[in-house]
Amino acid sequence: MVDARPSPQDGPVPISGLPERGRVLCQGFIESVTYVPASQVASFTATVSDHEGRGRLRVIWLGRRRVPGIDAGTEVRLQGMLTVREGVPTMFNPRYEILSRQENQ
Repeated sequence: MVDARPSPQDGPVPISGLPERGRVLCQGFIESVTYVPASQVASFTATVSDHEGRGRLRVIWLGRRRVPGIDAGTEVRLQGMLTVREGVPTMFNPRYEILSRQENQ
């Protein structure tokens, strides 16, 4: 049986077309970031949407309170293991590449 799921070698998968689980490579824009209070376990969360705004992905970096360069408006490419948490596609501690940043106006 041949596995028809896209692999990271095939290029980025649109966020709206992500599988339910598995290793993926995707690309999109940081829509928002969430900071947790110092009284909680360190984590940094970003919501990434695709270019058309049809799909959303939650990205969580555990053990970090901030990830340099990850801000709203930044275009990123992410690679990691995908799962679904609380009905939302989620990736923990992905590899990331910053593709472009929104200029401050």
